[in-house]
Amino acid sequence: MITIKYTASVFTGAGWRSVTVTADADQISAGMATVTRITAIDGETPSYGMSRTGARRQQYNGQAIAAREIGARKRLSACAVVV
Repeated sequence: MITIKYTASVFTGAGWRSVTVTADADQISAGMATVTRITAIDGETPSYGMSRTGARRQQYNGQAIAAREIGARKRLSACAVVV
């Protein structure tokens, strides 16, 4: 089990925005890992009405983003491995 940080995209009322995802993952090979659990999105626990700036047009569903990312295969060279 390793902890990784990577960037993902979310769709808001104002368009696509990038968020930083912190996740637990299982390393499946030397350069790949599978996401098993999302621990934070932009430093906060995933919840329904998340917003980067607090504005309503920037809101997105963090729970749906977390569900989408579980099971995703990530290349470790594109992620930051958190110790």
